[in-house]
Amino acid sequence: MKRLEKHIISPSPPLPPIRMRSKDRIAYFYDGDVGNVYFGPKHPMKPHRICMTHHLVLSYELHRKMEVYRPHKAYPAELAQFHSEDYVEFLHRITPDTQHLFAGELARYNLGEDCPVFENLFEFCQIYAGGTIDAAQRLNNQLCDIAINWAGGLHHAKKCGASGFCYINDLVLGILELLKHHARVLYIDIDVHHGDGVEEAFYFTDRVMTVSFHKYGDMFFPGTGDVKEVGEREGKFYAINVPLKDGIDDTSFTRLFKTIISKVVETYQPGAIVLQCGADSLAGDRLGCFNLSIDGHAECVRFVKKLNLPLLVTGGGGYTKENVARCWTVETGVLLDTELPNEIPENEYIKYFAPDYSLKSPGGLMENLNSKSYLSSIKTQVLENLFCIQHAPSVQMQEVPPDFFIPNFDEDEQNPDERMDQHTQDKQIQRDDEYYEGHYDNDHVDGS
Repeated sequence: MKRLEKHIISPSPPLPPIRMRSKDRIAYFYDGDVGNVYFGPKHPMKPHRICMTHHLVLSYELHRKMEVYRPHKAYPAELAQFHSEDYVEFLHRITPDTQHLFAGELARYNLGEDCPVFENLFEFCQIYAGGTIDAAQRLNNQLCDIAINWAGGLHHAKKCGASGFCYINDLVLGILELLKHHARVLYIDIDVHHGDGVEEAFYFTDRVMTVSFHKYGDMFFPGTGDVKEVGEREGKFYAINVPLKDGIDDTSFTRLFKTIISKVVETYQPGAIVLQCGADSLAGDRLGCFNLSIDGHAECVRFVKKLNLPLLVTGGGGYTKENVARCWTVETGVLLDTELPNEIPENEYIKYFAPDYSLKSPGGLMENLNSKSYLSSIKTQVLENLFCIQHAPSVQMQEVPPDFFIPNFDEDEQNPDERMDQHTQDKQIQRDDEYYEGHYDNDHVDGS
């Protein structure tokens, strides 16, 4: 993959005749540096899962059916399109060595245990946010039909602070970009946690409808997302929450998902969709509590793809790394209309997929606490709220503002040697501190 150049691959096979588009053009964003950061000992967030996903995608040769791009690193001014300038500036300058000097600011911006300061924190944010911004711009310019950024989807970050392992809310930045060309954008979130940061950002507008399917109750993070939270002022009824209990399975989840999303699209008529595919809703996730199989999770992606609207797909949560990689690889295949063999091909991470080396993971055995009557009640409340909208809002579109300002220079001319180093880094497939067993598989403590 060349630095800041697209990697054009031979086209995918023709799609089935039932498709309205002859074939989808897929753009895929990845920078290997995003997986080289380390949140710290015993922290469940392991960005290296993005590298594992990428190499599994490569092993199935899915990159040959997509255009692969390295995203630009988002500039502070771009991040400040949503976040406060003082927060962005603080993220830019804080380091592990200097954080002890800024106790007040750390508290103000909610940096600490859940959202630690680590080496290259700001660059990490620039990469994953840049990927989502670039994805939105390619969709806006009709250069692709579907854009994928598995490094993105950090839905908890707030305007003036970090939250829930999220520092910069790339989803909000991507939606703001899409709103330059689309009167209405639909945001869908299937992470086990409520998409609170995105909902909060658009709580007072009808330009964005947010729909979040998540665990609610029992003090589960972030504690928001009741079905009664519907938006306010111009945004009233444009926030949809589907609060679920422990153990929901494929059948219950996908049936509810399809019913609600179908009605949402019919009523709201979005011009584009952003789909956050948090994989912590899978069975067996370290922080999750649902029973979804990879097939069940991917069925939601398949359903949204078939709506044939410009689609931006991101990652999100997911704390059992091998299952995250499995899930997002399967979903890359779904977006490419490509069925993948269940036997995982040889790759640098093959040991993680022992003992059966299979791609699909089954649903869990946790008791499903979501009764039919409970799910029916939630569905009824959501559909009643949608009925209050009556029709899609009309928006007087102004002249389209320019894309975020990017300095005009040819990076390929800058330093060919440095470019080659970066290309080599993209092939990096392991970190020494990522190979430890069990829940602490990347926690290395001297003497342990």
